[in-house]
Amino acid sequence: MWSLQAALLLLVGLLLPCGYRVALGPSAADRLQAIDTITTLLIGIIVLLAIIRQEAMFVDVALALAALAFIGTLALARYIREGKVF
Repeated sequence: MWSLQAALLLLVGLLLPCGYRVALGPSAADRLQAIDTITTLLIGIIVLLAIIRQEAMFVDVALALAALAFIGTLALARYIREGKVF
């Protein structure tokens, strides 16, 4: 159990450098990558919470976040490249 909590603290700690990159990224592509990394870390945090609390509903939330993050990343990448979303 302590290893799960240590992993949870590590993932939360990794959010800080990603937030720094989002705030001060030199380019839009760097910010996009940082946002994508933040969503991946959040998915990991939610799954770890699901394991610790033994709540299966959290896994569903993590899957929904993963699907939305994928679509959002595609939309932002297209906007960066072409200047339009659709």
